[in-house]
Amino acid sequence: MDFISLSVSVHWLLVTGIGIRVIMKRPEAGVALAWMLLVAVVPYGGALVYLLIGERRIDPRREREIKALQQDYRRLFDTAREQGITDVDWLSHSPAAKQLDTLGGNLVGSHAVGGSAFQLKSDTAEVLATLASEIDAAKTSVLMEFYIWAEGGAADTVLEALIKAAGRGVSCRVLVDAIGARPWWKGDQPARLRAAGVEVRPALPVGLFRSFVGRTDLRLHRKIVVIDGEIAWTGSMNLVDPRFFKADAGVGEWVDAMVRVEGPIVGPLAAIAIGDWRLETNEPISDLVKSAGLRLNPARGTTDMQAIPSGPGQSVDGLLQMMLALIAAAREELVVTTPYLVPDASLLRALRGAAGRGVAVSIIVPERVDSVLTRYASRSYFEDLLDAGVAIHLYRDGLLHTKSIVADSKMAMFGTANIDMRSIWLNYEDVLFVYDPAFSTELRALQATYIEASDPLLPGDWADRATTERFTENAARLISPLL
Repeated sequence: MDFISLSVSVHWLLVTGIGIRVIMKRPEAGVALAWMLLVAVVPYGGALVYLLIGERRIDPRREREIKALQQDYRRLFDTAREQGITDVDWLSHSPAAKQLDTLGGNLVGSHAVGGSAFQLKSDTAEVLATLASEIDAAKTSVLMEFYIWAEGGAADTVLEALIKAAGRGVSCRVLVDAIGARPWWKGDQPARLRAAGVEVRPALPVGLFRSFVGRTDLRLHRKIVVIDGEIAWTGSMNLVDPRFFKADAGVGEWVDAMVRVEGPIVGPLAAIAIGDWRLETNEPISDLVKSAGLRLNPARGTTDMQAIPSGPGQSVDGLLQMMLALIAAAREELVVTTPYLVPDASLLRALRGAAGRGVAVSIIVPERVDSVLTRYASRSYFEDLLDAGVAIHLYRDGLLHTKSIVADSKMAMFGTANIDMRSIWLNYEDVLFVYDPAFSTELRALQATYIEASDPLLPGDWADRATTERFTENAARLISPLL
């Protein structure tokens, strides 16, 4: 047998073997077909890519640690329930809210807690200034985790505040994704923090050995700050100043929103961040809880919130099921903001179904995004949505990065998860489901400002786009399950 014949035979053996493995793993049909197509049409390279990132494969040690942490989460909520901290007056909400709480409890182990206070912030400069000020005032602990940290501008004021806090004896822990913040890790700021006494760790570091025991593209996409165990922040904003971050990307400044919370919800958010730190450091959970000041906080307001962590090893499809339930709960209006719109089949049908039953569905996405492939894949879904009566708004004043869903101005989703398959299946995310008309109304007002700064996508205009554009979009859609 000559070399070419041998190569072809080995290729088709790989196609057959990986095809059998894909079938036995039972992923979504679209994901399975996309992988099998890639392995078949890209000799050897497709098989290598599949073996590296084709499955939600995590380090067995990490998987065991996550399961242990889930037991800790459940004990936390059991204690909170015994003390009445999780008590929520569900009679004041729609039946769908109670069902969402039950769903999150059953699938993720996280229930809603009552009595929190919130401040919704959409000015990045104000968020960074307030963070720096509150870290300056910290007495015992600062716990932070972000997907991206970038030098420059007001982000540096947060760094200086951490250095000063550590200098006066405050326990400071910072966890930043190894890939999302790769340029930052190559700079001198991590060393400056460590020299000052701040504990800084990369989340999910990559390497040749790690690629054999787990996927290297599973990323920590969470954004959480906890100060003195009393104040917490979360939302879509990375630790960056948008005036300096990716200024040459051609998409404008990133537009984000964060929520500052006090009260019982701080505990679940702190538990998520502490768990992530534990996974990277193996520090005893009791020591982390003590030094971070994690406790069951008393009521500070009237808002009922549910923190939902998601990611490989934490839940199979808990976040997706929560999103679907929230969309199904809408009766009059549903407004969605996301920078990356690459929904799986179930989300696409849920959005179309909501519009079909008479709900006024609006989706706000940026006109330009920082990924060409994602942009074309996202646009391939516009026709399906427009045909069902969904209104699509193209935000023109930068890269709209806020991730939110508001249903009937009564319930909302707010956090780090995009409406795409990477957030749903691959990233470690944190999301708040909020059962409060006051929060939902305020978030809906913010969404209204985004709509005002957007251009509506008219079905007639969209139908007139060039055939080459249609082909490129549909081709990108074929591999959208892999994005």
